[in-house]
Amino acid sequence: MPTGVDTSYFHPNGARAAAAELVFTGSMDWFPNEDAVLNFVDAILPRIRAAVPAVTLSVVGRAPSAPLRAAVEAAGGRVTGTVPDVRPFVDRASVYVVPLRVGGGTRLKIFEALAMGKAVVSTSVGAEGLPIAPGVHFVQADEPRAFADAVVSLLRDPARRRALGAAGRRLVEEKYSWTQVARQFEAACTEAAQYVH
Repeated sequence: MPTGVDTSYFHPNGARAAAAELVFTGSMDWFPNEDAVLNFVDAILPRIRAAVPAVTLSVVGRAPSAPLRAAVEAAGGRVTGTVPDVRPFVDRASVYVVPLRVGGGTRLKIFEALAMGKAVVSTSVGAEGLPIAPGVHFVQADEPRAFADAVVSLLRDPARRRALGAAGRRLVEEKYSWTQVARQFEAACTEAAQYVH
């Protein structure tokens, strides 16, 4: 069964995004997330800031290590630790970043961001296994320079951000909402039950 997202919970709320705010969400005690953020603040964020000096970064998720917190704060970002609700942080962001370099998992964070109508920049690892099209539902970039360029381009192009966000929201509503996934699960169960009898 495909990954699903609660599109009634994760949805655009009409709030105006900050002009140049980036967000990353995820459990920070999972090595791939920590590695992604540390590499982002070291190799990618300085390139973005050289082009967009006002850019900010929020890292939202449980159990950030002291070295990660120090690295992000030294780079001018903020680390929240556990929050009761990630949605306000995603709402405020102009671009949702997924700079993963290693790791597996469900990639649910991208579906949640798309459900909220956010423009997403992700590595191929970050979007691996998701049925989303680069250039249509998100921007794919793997090398630090390319990732930074993609983020800068979106920060400077609100219309492109809106188009990506709208396409992503449409995709999860039509195919990957809990309602749609439940229908697929029900159909699979019905088909399996026919073979039992």
